[in-house]
Amino acid sequence: MMKKILLLILLIASGFSNQNVMGQEVKNFKLVNVLNSQPVSLDSYAGTEGIVLIFTSNSCPYDEYYRKRIEALSQAYQGRVPLILVNSHAEPTELAEQMQEKVKQLQLTIPYLADKDQTLMSDLNVRKSPEAFLLKNVNGKFSIVYRGAIDDNAQVEADVRHHYLRDAIEIMLTGEKIAVPEVRPVGCNVKRKL
Repeated sequence: MMKKILLLILLIASGFSNQNVMGQEVKNFKLVNVLNSQPVSLDSYAGTEGIVLIFTSNSCPYDEYYRKRIEALSQAYQGRVPLILVNSHAEPTELAEQMQEKVKQLQLTIPYLADKDQTLMSDLNVRKSPEAFLLKNVNGKFSIVYRGAIDDNAQVEADVRHHYLRDAIEIMLTGEKIAVPEVRPVGCNVKRKL
């Protein structure tokens, strides 16, 4: 009996979590891309089918594990569902200047946006790094259709069984409803400014 009650509580809690996130319209934002010091806004992607935002950092080990996989995803969906990296971390190693150094070191070509006032992070209630958000474009309005983990094995790419983000993108592009719209991300906590 106790197990049934616990299961019911967990199901209700997960339902509330999805209701609060899924379908949420994302407000337009304007952040600076450290690749070229140019502003990037959500409105500038109005011609795409969707967009992926991945909150990342310069120094979290989990972000390092995913660098190649993120680049591969970016290449696979370029033009249809662009991928953008966002850094909301406030530590000294995460300042815009350090982001620019990281861009040079990694030879990044993916937009890398500085969210140092943490506005976008707060709007989306970002908790981890990396944490992915898939936004679907419907008539120029972007809504969250997936949030969470990129896949199920951060440390060993060869052992990945579930490609959550890639699968969500594929399902979104077919127009179907994503069956698993939220998967708990694994990574470093994003600290809020005081």
